[in-house]
Amino acid sequence: MILLDSFITIESFMWLFLAVFMIHDFEEIIFVESWMKRNYATIDKIIPKVARKLVKNMSEVKSSQFAVAVFMEFIVFIPITYLAVEQHHYVLFIGCNALMFVHVFTHLAQSLYLKLYTPGVLTALIVILPYSGYLFYRLIIEDIVTLKEILLYAPSGLIVLPLVLLGHKVGKLVIRN
Repeated sequence: MILLDSFITIESFMWLFLAVFMIHDFEEIIFVESWMKRNYATIDKIIPKVARKLVKNMSEVKSSQFAVAVFMEFIVFIPITYLAVEQHHYVLFIGCNALMFVHVFTHLAQSLYLKLYTPGVLTALIVILPYSGYLFYRLIIEDIVTLKEILLYAPSGLIVLPLVLLGHKVGKLVIRN
Protein backbone atom coordinates (compact mmCIF):
# COMPACT_ATOMS: atom_id res chain seq x y z
CA MET A 1 0.00 0.00 0.00
CA ILE A 2 2.85 2.36 0.70
CA LEU A 3 3.78 2.28 -3.00
CA LEU A 4 0.27 3.35 -3.98
CA ASP A 5 0.38 6.09 -1.35
CA SER A 6 3.11 7.88 -3.29
CA PHE A 7 1.33 7.64 -6.67
CA ILE A 8 -1.96 9.33 -5.85
CA THR A 9 -2.76 12.18 -3.52
CA ILE A 10 -5.48 11.70 -0.97
CA GLU A 11 -7.40 14.53 -2.63
CA SER A 12 -7.35 12.76 -6.00
CA PHE A 13 -8.32 9.52 -4.35
CA MET A 14 -11.25 11.21 -2.63
CA TRP A 15 -12.49 12.58 -5.97
CA LEU A 16 -12.46 8.98 -7.23
CA PHE A 17 -15.44 8.36 -4.94
CA LEU A 18 -17.66 9.74 -7.71
CA ALA A 19 -16.21 7.34 -10.28
CA VAL A 20 -16.41 4.37 -7.90
CA PHE A 21 -20.05 5.17 -7.15
CA MET A 22 -20.90 5.42 -10.86
CA ILE A 23 -19.04 2.25 -11.85
CA HIS A 24 -21.01 0.33 -9.22
CA ASP A 25 -24.32 1.91 -10.10
CA PHE A 26 -23.77 1.35 -13.82
CA GLU A 27 -23.67 -2.37 -13.08
CA GLU A 28 -26.98 -2.05 -11.25
CA ILE A 29 -28.57 0.15 -13.93
CA ILE A 30 -27.52 -2.19 -16.73
CA PHE A 31 -28.64 -5.43 -15.09
CA VAL A 32 -31.47 -4.68 -12.64
CA GLU A 33 -34.39 -4.75 -15.07
CA SER A 34 -33.44 -7.86 -17.03
CA TRP A 35 -32.25 -9.67 -13.90
CA MET A 36 -35.56 -9.04 -12.15
CA LYS A 37 -37.53 -10.24 -15.18
CA ARG A 38 -35.52 -13.48 -15.23
CA ASN A 39 -35.36 -14.13 -11.49
CA TYR A 40 -38.36 -12.53 -9.76
CA ALA A 41 -40.59 -15.62 -9.79
CA THR A 42 -37.80 -17.71 -8.27
CA ILE A 43 -36.66 -15.27 -5.61
CA ASP A 44 -40.20 -14.33 -4.58
CA LYS A 45 -40.61 -17.90 -3.31
CA ILE A 46 -37.48 -17.90 -1.15
CA ILE A 47 -37.19 -14.38 0.28
CA PRO A 48 -38.60 -13.62 3.73
CA LYS A 49 -42.17 -12.32 3.72
CA VAL A 50 -41.01 -9.03 5.24
CA ALA A 51 -38.95 -8.29 2.09
CA ARG A 52 -41.57 -9.30 -0.49
CA LYS A 53 -43.17 -5.86 -0.95
CA LEU A 54 -39.79 -4.18 -1.47
CA VAL A 55 -38.66 -6.87 -3.92
CA LYS A 56 -42.01 -6.68 -5.75
CA ASN A 57 -41.54 -2.91 -6.15
CA MET A 58 -37.97 -3.44 -7.40
CA SER A 59 -39.22 -6.06 -9.88
CA GLU A 60 -41.25 -3.36 -11.60
CA VAL A 61 -38.41 -0.83 -11.88
CA LYS A 62 -37.13 -0.04 -15.34
CA SER A 63 -33.41 0.58 -15.73
CA SER A 64 -34.16 4.13 -16.87
CA GLN A 65 -36.17 4.76 -13.67
CA PHE A 66 -33.33 3.35 -11.57
CA ALA A 67 -30.95 5.70 -13.41
CA VAL A 68 -32.99 8.71 -12.24
CA ALA A 69 -32.40 7.73 -8.61
CA VAL A 70 -28.69 7.23 -9.30
CA PHE A 71 -28.52 10.64 -11.01
CA MET A 72 -30.07 12.32 -7.98
CA GLU A 73 -27.56 10.66 -5.65
CA PHE A 74 -24.67 11.59 -7.92
CA ILE A 75 -25.72 15.25 -7.99
CA VAL A 76 -25.71 15.31 -4.16
CA PHE A 77 -22.37 13.46 -3.94
CA ILE A 78 -20.58 16.13 -6.01
CA PRO A 79 -20.87 18.95 -3.43
CA ILE A 80 -20.31 16.47 -0.58
CA THR A 81 -17.03 15.43 -2.20
CA TYR A 82 -16.11 19.04 -2.96
CA LEU A 83 -16.70 20.02 0.68
CA ALA A 84 -14.45 17.20 1.87
CA VAL A 85 -11.62 17.71 -0.60
CA GLU A 86 -11.55 21.49 -0.89
CA GLN A 87 -13.09 22.70 2.39
CA HIS A 88 -12.04 19.85 4.71
CA HIS A 89 -15.60 19.15 5.87
CA TYR A 90 -15.48 15.36 6.10
CA VAL A 91 -18.62 14.33 8.00
CA LEU A 92 -20.95 13.68 5.06
CA PHE A 93 -18.19 12.37 2.80
CA ILE A 94 -17.19 9.79 5.38
CA GLY A 95 -20.83 8.98 6.06
CA CYS A 96 -21.56 8.38 2.38
CA ASN A 97 -18.46 6.24 2.00
CA ALA A 98 -19.29 4.29 5.14
CA LEU A 99 -22.77 3.62 3.77
CA MET A 100 -21.26 2.51 0.47
CA PHE A 101 -18.88 0.21 2.38
CA VAL A 102 -21.77 -1.37 4.30
CA HIS A 103 -23.67 -1.65 1.00
CA VAL A 104 -20.98 -4.09 -0.19
CA PHE A 105 -22.11 -6.55 2.44
CA THR A 106 -25.78 -6.18 1.57
CA HIS A 107 -24.93 -7.17 -2.01
CA LEU A 108 -22.82 -10.07 -0.81
CA ALA A 109 -25.52 -11.24 1.61
CA GLN A 110 -28.17 -11.10 -1.13
CA SER A 111 -26.06 -13.18 -3.49
CA LEU A 112 -25.19 -15.72 -0.81
CA TYR A 113 -28.80 -15.97 0.39
CA LEU A 114 -30.19 -16.36 -3.14
CA LYS A 115 -27.20 -18.45 -4.27
CA LEU A 116 -26.89 -16.45 -7.48
CA TYR A 117 -25.45 -13.31 -8.99
CA THR A 118 -27.33 -10.16 -8.00
CA PRO A 119 -26.86 -6.85 -9.83
CA GLY A 120 -24.09 -4.84 -8.19
CA VAL A 121 -22.31 -7.65 -6.35
CA LEU A 122 -19.30 -7.77 -8.70
CA THR A 123 -18.44 -4.08 -8.55
CA ALA A 124 -19.25 -4.02 -4.83
CA LEU A 125 -16.56 -6.63 -4.23
CA ILE A 126 -13.93 -5.61 -6.81
CA VAL A 127 -14.36 -1.82 -6.82
CA ILE A 128 -16.13 -0.51 -3.71
CA LEU A 129 -14.58 -2.82 -1.12
CA PRO A 130 -10.95 -2.07 -2.02
CA TYR A 131 -11.70 1.62 -2.59
CA SER A 132 -13.43 2.02 0.78
CA GLY A 133 -10.80 0.11 2.71
CA TYR A 134 -7.96 2.05 1.16
CA LEU A 135 -9.79 5.39 1.52
CA PHE A 136 -10.29 4.92 5.25
CA TYR A 137 -6.70 3.68 5.61
CA ARG A 138 -5.35 6.80 3.86
CA LEU A 139 -7.58 9.19 5.79
CA ILE A 140 -6.28 7.71 9.04
CA ILE A 141 -2.56 7.42 8.19
CA GLU A 142 -2.51 10.97 6.80
CA ASP A 143 -4.04 12.23 10.06
CA ILE A 144 -7.07 13.67 8.30
CA VAL A 145 -9.45 11.81 10.60
CA THR A 146 -9.18 9.21 13.30
CA LEU A 147 -10.88 5.84 13.41
CA LYS A 148 -13.07 7.24 16.18
CA GLU A 149 -14.16 10.09 13.89
CA ILE A 150 -14.91 7.67 11.05
CA LEU A 151 -17.14 5.68 13.39
CA LEU A 152 -18.73 8.87 14.69
CA TYR A 153 -19.37 10.30 11.18
CA ALA A 154 -20.51 7.02 9.60
CA PRO A 155 -24.21 7.37 10.53
CA SER A 156 -24.40 10.69 8.65
CA GLY A 157 -24.46 8.60 5.46
CA LEU A 158 -28.00 7.60 6.34
CA ILE A 159 -29.11 10.91 4.82
CA VAL A 160 -28.73 9.14 1.48
CA LEU A 161 -31.57 6.69 2.20
CA PRO A 162 -34.44 9.20 1.86
CA LEU A 163 -32.74 10.53 -1.27
CA VAL A 164 -32.69 7.03 -2.77
CA LEU A 165 -36.39 6.53 -1.96
CA LEU A 166 -37.24 9.94 -3.40
CA GLY A 167 -35.14 9.17 -6.47
CA HIS A 168 -37.08 5.98 -7.14
CA LYS A 169 -40.39 7.85 -6.77
CA VAL A 170 -39.20 10.60 -9.14
CA GLY A 171 -37.97 7.95 -11.58
CA LYS A 172 -41.44 6.36 -11.70
CA LEU A 173 -43.06 9.77 -12.19
CA VAL A 174 -40.66 10.95 -14.89
CA ILE A 175 -40.39 7.66 -16.77
CA ARG A 176 -43.68 5.82 -17.03
CA ASN A 177 -43.94 2.09 -17.72
